[in-house]
Amino acid sequence: MTVKVHIIYCGGCGYRPKFTKLKTLLEDEFPGELEITGEGTPSTTGWFEVEVNNKLVHSKKNRDGFVDSESKFKAVVTAIEQAMGK
Repeated sequence: MTVKVHIIYCGGCGYRPKFTKLKTLLEDEFPGELEITGEGTPSTTGWFEVEVNNKLVHSKKNRDGFVDSESKFKAVVTAIEQAMGK
């Protein structure tokens, strides 16, 4: 089963490079196993939200910040592994 990862990021804030970096890291961690999509908001929102199979697992608007540390990345990886049944 392919796990779906959807990332909503602030299009008005220039967060696309942060989305691209996280997408690349996840593709390296789970080669060929994920369907990763991204959506830039049309206005300034400050959002950087990560959903795994429609479940919110990381939220900048809920004070998680960016996925910019090993512990934050591992939390997303753990959520993906759980969705895979590992």
